[in-house]
Amino acid sequence: MTTFPDHVPAHPADHPPGQPPGDSAGHGRPREPFLRRTLRGAVRGREEDPRWVRPAVLGMLLLVGLAYLWNLSASGYANSFYSAAVQAGSQSWKAFFFGSLDSANAITVDKPPATLWPMALSVRIFGLNGWAVLVPQVLMGVATAGVLHAAVRRRFSAPAGLITMAVFALTPVAALMFRFNNPDALLALLMTVTVHCVLRALENGRTKWLVWAGAAIGLAFLTKTLQAFLILPPLALLYAVCAPVSVRKRLGQLALAAGVMVVASGWWVAIVELWPASSRPYIGGSQNNSFLELTFGYNGLGRLNGEETGSVGGGDGGGQGGGWGGGWGETGIGRMFTSDIGGQISWLLPAALILLVAGVWLTRRTKRTDTARAAFLAWGGALLMTGLVFSYMEGIFHQYYTVALSPYIAALVGMGVTVLWSERALWWARAVLAGTLAVTVSWAYVLLGRTPDYLPWLRWTVLAAGLVGAVGLLLAARSTRRVALAVVGLGFAASLAGPTAYTISTLGTGHQGSIVTAGPTGSSMMAGGGRGGFGGGEAPGGGGGMGRPPGDGQPGQAQPGQGQALPQRAMPGGMAPGGMAPGMAPGGAAAEGGRGGRGGMGGLINGASVGAEAKKLLETNAGDYTWAAAAIGSQNAASYQLATGEPVMAIGGFNGSDPSPTLDRFKSYVEDGKIHYFVSGGTGGGGGNRGISSQISSWVEDSFRKVTVGGATFYDLTQPADGAE
Repeated sequence: MTTFPDHVPAHPADHPPGQPPGDSAGHGRPREPFLRRTLRGAVRGREEDPRWVRPAVLGMLLLVGLAYLWNLSASGYANSFYSAAVQAGSQSWKAFFFGSLDSANAITVDKPPATLWPMALSVRIFGLNGWAVLVPQVLMGVATAGVLHAAVRRRFSAPAGLITMAVFALTPVAALMFRFNNPDALLALLMTVTVHCVLRALENGRTKWLVWAGAAIGLAFLTKTLQAFLILPPLALLYAVCAPVSVRKRLGQLALAAGVMVVASGWWVAIVELWPASSRPYIGGSQNNSFLELTFGYNGLGRLNGEETGSVGGGDGGGQGGGWGGGWGETGIGRMFTSDIGGQISWLLPAALILLVAGVWLTRRTKRTDTARAAFLAWGGALLMTGLVFSYMEGIFHQYYTVALSPYIAALVGMGVTVLWSERALWWARAVLAGTLAVTVSWAYVLLGRTPDYLPWLRWTVLAAGLVGAVGLLLAARSTRRVALAVVGLGFAASLAGPTAYTISTLGTGHQGSIVTAGPTGSSMMAGGGRGGFGGGEAPGGGGGMGRPPGDGQPGQAQPGQGQALPQRAMPGGMAPGGMAPGMAPGGAAAEGGRGGRGGMGGLINGASVGAEAKKLLETNAGDYTWAAAAIGSQNAASYQLATGEPVMAIGGFNGSDPSPTLDRFKSYVEDGKIHYFVSGGTGGGGGNRGISSQISSWVEDSFRKVTVGGATFYDLTQPADGAE
C-alpha cells in the first residue's frame, strides 16, 4: 500500500463528522469565519506546516505578481478590441452590462462580458490607461497560483504546492495571457477554482463546495461560453463515482450544482434574449442578433467543425483535408506539440501525462473515496478533455487558447513528482522519475532547437544537466540526503530552464493585437512557415501596431512586424498577410489603386495607428453626435475610439461581416445626424454578410465629401458630395 506525504489521512472518515481535513474546529478553538479560513489555507495550507511554508508561499505569490507586472506598460492597450469595450463600459453602465464595443451601444464584442467587468471597473476608478486595463489580469494570474497551491497543498506536501505554483507561473503562455486582456485569463482562473471546489466536495461530500463549483462554471460560461463546459464530464463522473456519500445524495448534489450553474450563467443570457432588440446593441459575431446563435454557432459547434458563419474562415469548415483545421493549423493528437503551439504550453506536458499515469497506478488499491486518486483524476481529466478538444477542433484556434491547460499541467507535475519522490525506495518509482526527467529535457532540447539562434547553448546545457540528473535519481535511494537534494535541484533546474527562458522573453516584450504568442522570435511558427499570429511582431512574441496608446504613429503607415509573409495555406479564408483582406497593404492602408485610398484602416487583426491630426479631426464637435465616426471592423473602430475617447461605430463587428447596421439603418443614422465621419478603407474579413459593409462604403464614397488628414481619408457625413442627392 502506498503511503502518502506527511499529514492528510487518505479518507475523510478519519476526521470528525462534517469536518474537512485541516480545519481548526473541533480542537478547542472557535471556528474561523469561512473567508478568513479560506485565505489562510490558500497561503499556508495547514496548521502543522513548517514555519518556512507561509513565507515561501507568500514570497512566491509576490514574485509572480511582480514578474507579471514588470514591463506591463510595453503592451499599451494590448488587444484594443477588448480595451475599447472596457473603455465603453467605464463610460456607460449599459455598455458595461452588454459588453458593447462603444458607449453608444452599436454592437457588442463577440463574447459575453464577464471578462470585461473587472477591467471596466478598474478604468472607472483609475482612468483609461494600459495599467488600469491589464493589472486585473495580472491579479487573476496571482489568484490562479494561489488557488492551485491551496488545492494541491491540501492533499499533498508543502513542496508539491510550491512546485505547482512555479510550474504554472513559468509556463510561457501563462506569462503571456495573464498580462493580456483576452478572456482566457479569467477563464483559466475559474476553471482552476472549479476543480478545487470539486476536490473539496469529494473530501466529505459537503454540498456547498459542489454548489460553488457550479457557480464558478456559470461565471466561466459568461467569460467564454461553451469552453467552460469542457471539464464538466470528467468532474461530474468523478464525483458521481467517488464521493463519500450515498448514490442518491450524489445525484441530488450534482443536480443542484447543475441548477446553480444554469442560474449563474443563464441570468444574463435571459435578460439579453428578452431585451427588445431595438433598444440594445447588436450581438457581435452573430448573424441574427442572437446570443444563443453566437453561443452554439460561431463560438460553439463552429469551433469544432469549422462551420463558423461570418468568421475569417468564411464558414468553409475544415475544407483543406490532410488534417488541416480550416486554415487554423494541423489537427490531430500531436497538435499541442507542433511548431506553432509546442513552445507555448508543451514543455512539461509529457511529464504531466506520465505522472498522471503513475499517480493513478500508485493509488489503484486505495478506497473508492481516496482523495489523492481523486486529485489525479480531476486534474488529469480536465487536462485530457480540454487537450483532446483543442487537438481536434477544426474551427478558429489560436495558440494562446492553450493557457487553459497550464493549471492542470502544473498540478499534475507538483503532485506526481512529490508522490514518486516519497516512494523513491521502490526502484520503479525512481525509474519513472528518472524517465520523466529524461523525456522532459529531451523534449526541451527539441523545442529549443526550433529557435536555433535563441540562446544556442541552452538546449545542450538542459539536455546534459537533465540526463545527469536522471542518472542521479536512479541512484537516489543509495545517496546521502545532501546528494539526493542536489540531484533533485539539478533535475528541476534542467526541467524548467527552457520554459523559464521563454517566459523571461515573454515578460520583456510588449504584445499587441488580436493574436499573440509567447517566447522569442520564431518560437511559434504557423504550419507551413511564418510567424504565428497573423501580423505578429518582429520582437519576441510581438503583435503588430494595434493596441498602442493614443496618438502613436500615423494612420496608414506599416507598423514594425506587420504584414510578414505567410503562405496562403496558413491563412484562413485566403486572407492576406497581417490578417488583412486582399488588396490591403501592410499597416492597413488600401493597396494602391484600391477603393478607398489610403484610409486609416487597420488590418482585421491589428487595427490602425491614429495620428494627432486625425485625432483632432474626430474630436472636433464630437459631443454633437452619437458616434464621432464609423469604421468597418471592430479593430479599426477601436483604434479611433481609444485615441479620441469618443464612441466609434464598428460596422460589421470584428470581422466586418455581421449584418449590423444594414445600409438602410446606416442611412437613417446619417440623416438623423448621429454620425460625423466615416473612416475610409477596409472590408469584411469573413463570409456571410460582408457585402453589407461594402454597400455602406460605396454609398458613403459616392455621397459625401472626402477629407484627407495626415495621409488618412475620411468622409464628412454632414457634407454631401458635389452632385450628390
